[in-house]
Amino acid sequence: MKIYLTAIIKAKEEHRTEVLGVLQNMVTETRKEEANELYTLHQGIEDKNHFIFYEIWKNEEGLRQHNEQPYIKAFGDLIDEKLQEKPQIYLTEII
Repeated sequence: MKIYLTAIIKAKEEHRTEVLGVLQNMVTETRKEEANELYTLHQGIEDKNHFIFYEIWKNEEGLRQHNEQPYIKAFGDLIDEKLQEKPQIYLTEII
């Protein structure tokens, strides 16, 4: 069963450029993963510190493997210091 994921990330303004660089690297690397079908990064128009990922994964195992990748762990290292709050993650299905 496919997994649809939306992640909302709010960078601290003074760290926005650094966070964006890490997020863009995640896009480049994640798109190489076999289980990934869609991985797009959006930036807020009114608030440039807000980023949103839209993701589609072939299966739960592929998403699990994704979360173990070094570029995802590198993002995890930023959360406490460089983000306004922990990312909001929504797992959904088409109805």
